[in-house]
Amino acid sequence: MLQTFAHYGCHILLPLFVAVAWYKSHWKTAFLILFSGMWIDLDHLLAQPIFDPNRCSINFHPLHSYYAMVVYVLLLIPKKTRLIALGLVIHIVADLVDCSFM
Repeated sequence: MLQTFAHYGCHILLPLFVAVAWYKSHWKTAFLILFSGMWIDLDHLLAQPIFDPNRCSINFHPLHSYYAMVVYVLLLIPKKTRLIALGLVIHIVADLVDCSFM
C-alpha cells in the first residue's frame, strides 16, 4: 500500500512540486508538460499481461529501457526539450519505486 502511494505520489506530486518550485510564473503549463511524461506508459500495452503489480517497468518496456533513458537525459540539455525531458526523467524515477534493486 505504501509503495503504491509512493509510486503514484511521485508520478503526480513530484511534477507538481517541480512546476511550482521552478516554474512559478507558468506552473500550470509546466505541470501539464511534466505530467505528460506519463504517456510513455503506453508501452505497457505491448506487454502480457498489460498490468502486473509485481513487475518492474525499468528495462522491461521499450520506453522504459536503458537506451530510452539515455535519450531522456540527453534531451535535458537543449532548453527547448528540457521540460518534457524532465517529465520523462521524473516518470522513470517514479517507476524505480516499484523495482526491488533499489
